[in-house]
Amino acid sequence: MFKNKKFIISSALLILVGVAIGLIIASNFEFQSKGFSEDYQISKESQETLLKIGNAMAEVVQAIRPSVVNIYTTKKIKRNTIPFPFNDPFFRRFFDEEFGGFFDRPREYTQTSLGSGVIVDGANGYILTNYHVIKGADEIKVKLYDKRVFDGTIVGFDAKTDLAVLKIKAEGLRAIKWGDSDKLKVGETVIAIGNPYGLNLTVTSGIVSATGRANVGIADYEDFIQTDAAINPGNSGGPLVNVRGELVGINTAIFSTTGGYQGIGFAIPSNMAKVVMDNLIKHKKVIRGWLGVGVMDLDTQLAKENNMKELKGAVVTDVTEGSPADKAGLKMKDIIISFDGKEVEDSAHLRNLVVSTPPGKVVKLEIIRNGKLYTITATIVEKPSEQKFSEIQSPLAGIYVEDLTPKLRNQLNIPNRITGVIISSIDEDAPAQGFLRQGDVIIEINNQKINNVKDFNKIANQTKGRAIIWYYRNGMVYYITLDVAK
Repeated sequence: MFKNKKFIISSALLILVGVAIGLIIASNFEFQSKGFSEDYQISKESQETLLKIGNAMAEVVQAIRPSVVNIYTTKKIKRNTIPFPFNDPFFRRFFDEEFGGFFDRPREYTQTSLGSGVIVDGANGYILTNYHVIKGADEIKVKLYDKRVFDGTIVGFDAKTDLAVLKIKAEGLRAIKWGDSDKLKVGETVIAIGNPYGLNLTVTSGIVSATGRANVGIADYEDFIQTDAAINPGNSGGPLVNVRGELVGINTAIFSTTGGYQGIGFAIPSNMAKVVMDNLIKHKKVIRGWLGVGVMDLDTQLAKENNMKELKGAVVTDVTEGSPADKAGLKMKDIIISFDGKEVEDSAHLRNLVVSTPPGKVVKLEIIRNGKLYTITATIVEKPSEQKFSEIQSPLAGIYVEDLTPKLRNQLNIPNRITGVIISSIDEDAPAQGFLRQGDVIIEINNQKINNVKDFNKIANQTKGRAIIWYYRNGMVYYITLDVAK
């Protein structure tokens, strides 16, 4: 009996302890819940700050949206795409002759694409976009913010910077304000507007991740703004703007291994775009400045030898005879640290500074020579053309070449015994396309030796119908006969 009473008392005590613990936990939870609710409320000040930021962004977007356009292009292409069973060798063996080569006739298809653009001159109807957006187009349609649609005509384009200028005949156009891309700072807020995947006027925002990006492989002349604002297919040609609603870049491309957005986008700086645009409108081509030097980046050892603390500047590796650099007294191993009052970051930066300088301008160069600082002046001239022959009679139509410099020899490992001109690019519709390629050295044309661009220009202008070309590629010399397509 005593044992049962003792058991009952123990059990009751355990129950009471359990209830007490439960009440303590419950009250503590209630206290914590109340505390959480009270401690983590969004303050009125914070809400007002966020609302101000959101309203400010919306205000910027509303101001620039009327300046953004959709660009739709169509082009006709020919293909020998033959469905089964007509492409079966057995079928064609017995029936193709009967149909008079019907199955070998190219079929014509219409290919459509889309992109974006930005109105830069409302009075004259000028629109800036990427060259790759309108490249090869047979028809261009421009759709405005108010849903009006107009035919677009090409004023001019520059493949080397991937820019093009269009013109439409329309009233009531609102041009965007130009900004100074040289003043952009890393971390600054930017907004991108375009038409990704055909989704009309899509807005994304981010920051400037970097400036002066070169050697990306998108264009010949690169000085890109890198941003994490999403730039997807269809955004190309649209504006990148700052918080003042000013144009600071033309959205161009993304860095992606999948084709989708991965946080790295590139835009052409507005200052570069404006120089190209003004040239295209005024001259129908881009007139670039030329100094006449081969340059490369500065390394640690050379900087140390010249008592330099920073790896900034461009090392002169070659000086073209008779060029502005030659006349100014520049020498191999000179380190150019300033051009026309602007600090030179590296060789790519110097190249962009030079080509953006109008011919005839006298510029000051600060150089380091044997550890000492010197200032010299040079008169920039027009860049010699990397000749393109567009005459339909020429088998060399669509080929761009430049002189074979010591720098190019070293980069491409071309022996000194090989002389000629190096191919910098070839148009897609050129007779040489698929036979010659970038980096080939043209040695001889129709038994005439090629020593430089001047020789190539002279001979190519005289060559009609057929050309027998000897060229160097990857340690071997080859020859090919090119005919103009009839």
